[in-house]
Amino acid sequence: MQTPKVVILGAGYGGLITSRQLEKTLRNGEAQVTLINKHDYHYISTQLHKTGAGTAPDEKITLHIPDLLKRDKIQFKKGTVQGVDFTSKKVQLESGEFIDYDYLLIGLGFDVSTFGIPGVEENAFKIKSFRSTKAIYNHMLRQFAAYKEDLDPSRLTFAVAGAGFTGIEMIGELIEAMPKLCLKYDIPVSATKIINIEASASVLPGFDKEAIEFTESYFKKNGVELMTATKIIECSPTSITLDSGEELPSRTLIWSGGVRGNTLLEKLELPISKGRIIIDKFLRVKGMENVFCIGDAALFMKDDGTPLPPTAQVAIQQAEVCGPNLIASLRGEQLKAFEYHHKGTVASIGNKAAVGKVFGLKISGLFAALMKQVIEARYLFVLGGPGLVIKQFLKIGKPHSELAISKQK
Repeated sequence: MQTPKVVILGAGYGGLITSRQLEKTLRNGEAQVTLINKHDYHYISTQLHKTGAGTAPDEKITLHIPDLLKRDKIQFKKGTVQGVDFTSKKVQLESGEFIDYDYLLIGLGFDVSTFGIPGVEENAFKIKSFRSTKAIYNHMLRQFAAYKEDLDPSRLTFAVAGAGFTGIEMIGELIEAMPKLCLKYDIPVSATKIINIEASASVLPGFDKEAIEFTESYFKKNGVELMTATKIIECSPTSITLDSGEELPSRTLIWSGGVRGNTLLEKLELPISKGRIIIDKFLRVKGMENVFCIGDAALFMKDDGTPLPPTAQVAIQQAEVCGPNLIASLRGEQLKAFEYHHKGTVASIGNKAAVGKVFGLKISGLFAALMKQVIEARYLFVLGGPGLVIKQFLKIGKPHSELAISKQK
């Protein structure tokens, strides 16, 4: 009898944790597992804002995927998925290679939603991946260097669209990054400006009043210009136009206005709703026995009829059930229904402050920031045990490279 082939698309939180589940439980020779990812590194997506502001070294954010896997159980293949033939059970890569599967897990990440606002797709920077956020930092370096030549204030005006979880965290890192960059380029901090633009009436829509008030007070104390109940209607390389008619001179718009499912999903012949794949209670694609989907790509409906949000916490919990369910499918055993247990949410505002709620307890300030670090450490523990936690903690970053000021934006 031929050995069953399990293929996992995407090495984000869901794909990696599922891989670890399979490593621990599969018997030798029971299945051939292949993990496919566009890059050979995994990035900690909840830390991407640090990459964007240059407040953490790259080594702290990225992990080499082959080093995280047991090669005798999981085969890693670097490649970009182009499509899937569900009839012949084949995954096609952009290289033209086809990968056969008996069981498939779709764990592809998210894409950024720009809502069709003119100029945003072309001119705004996205907090989407390690490379996209690294581009933010490189762009900031160019703007500081160019400011020394022309003293154009638009170069040092940094705007963040969206005051939700991601936007707040990006603002927090910018607050910490500005003094260091100003010192590096011998520019007064007063020459810089950080603006947060949010369409809702307050920051952190959906958070508790205390968290909102703490965040707004923290922003005010650190000189952030907060524009709530304000929409962006257009973005050019040098300015941002608001619904009030005001035009902000700025060469840097960092977009955190919303996410959607990976655009590749729309090319697949699968049940799609709101850009995400509809899945059943066992994390299988609706109507399919051998295709699973978890994480940002999956649309899992709660009992109250609302979908689970595309967060790392959801992806990790789904992966911890998906792994055993894949094995149960291989063995012809009963699958386990997925139940989500919300353990809390913490949004960092730099390294020394955060807001959130953990196990029903409202937290803010330095204690919340420490709790955020505990949450990050727990993920590393689940992924690679105490050894990986210690290894990441001890990593010393290399100095950020200097860039020429060519290709100024």
